[in-house]
Amino acid sequence: MIEYRHFHNADPPKLVALWHACQLGRGAAGGFSYDALEFLNFSQRYFDPRGLIVAVDSESKKIVGMVHAGFGPNEDESAINNELGVICLLLVHPDFRKQGVGRELLQRGEEYLYGKGAKTVYAGAFAPNDPFYVGLYGGSRPTGFLESDPDAAPFMAKAGYEPDQRFAILQRDIVNSRDPMNFRLVTIRRKMELVIRHDHANPTWWWMTRYGRMETLRFQLQPKTGGEEVASVTVLGLDLYLQKWQQRVIGLIDLTVDEEDQRKGYGQALLAELCRRLRDEMVTVVEAHVAETNNPAMGVFKASGFERVDTGIVYRKVGMEG
Repeated sequence: MIEYRHFHNADPPKLVALWHACQLGRGAAGGFSYDALEFLNFSQRYFDPRGLIVAVDSESKKIVGMVHAGFGPNEDESAINNELGVICLLLVHPDFRKQGVGRELLQRGEEYLYGKGAKTVYAGAFAPNDPFYVGLYGGSRPTGFLESDPDAAPFMAKAGYEPDQRFAILQRDIVNSRDPMNFRLVTIRRKMELVIRHDHANPTWWWMTRYGRMETLRFQLQPKTGGEEVASVTVLGLDLYLQKWQQRVIGLIDLTVDEEDQRKGYGQALLAELCRRLRDEMVTVVEAHVAETNNPAMGVFKASGFERVDTGIVYRKVGMEG
């Protein structure tokens, strides 16, 4: 018999054991302890134990499933927006699948979100609606459920969800690939330099709650003669994936190019200089996630030698919008 209850303070070690037992795919970190789970998720000020529901086997008393529901931020990212709910994680132990446990957990997670005022519910966290599991699922950042998990799509369809957004998971092997080179990049390299900052330019409360807990650096491309940067990107370590991927991978987020300087090659130049610097630091792979609808960004990463390795899909609950 399966019993359902909310999160208890003694649960983290059991939840980590469930995580590892679920044999999650390439997009899930591995080999970490419950300390990482607590630091990145349960110590968040907005963490609500009622939003994390577990399934317990009454005989063994083991946690055999869990769902974690949360909310995205308001428009200026200064507080939580209870109208936008997100199913951030859904796990069921392999021995208890195909028994209705996942469907029951999902329904209870939805009930929690609607009870708190959600008008729209997504399944699969995505920026900026990614309150939990940054650094633990997805790689560079959570971007829905990965296509490499073949069970996600049919399960979500049966539960009344439709694909809403798709993200390309892009990687570049910076050890075994040659840096792109053309006349424009050579010209930019003569005029620009790479500057590293240890602080984010204008962090919002929401950004700090998630990425402020991780080791990040901001790489900026700016004129050697001085002046404002023309392009910048945030780099974060993915140390919790080391055991799973068996190589040192760095994630990229928040790539921006000044509006007046777009389509001038600065984005590609920034990525080229960044990869050279990371190669010297013994990094082997660089990863970024890009929405399929963001054609300019897709073009920049493709021209910079990045290749698609997976796809993240965000699902939206249909017929329940408030």
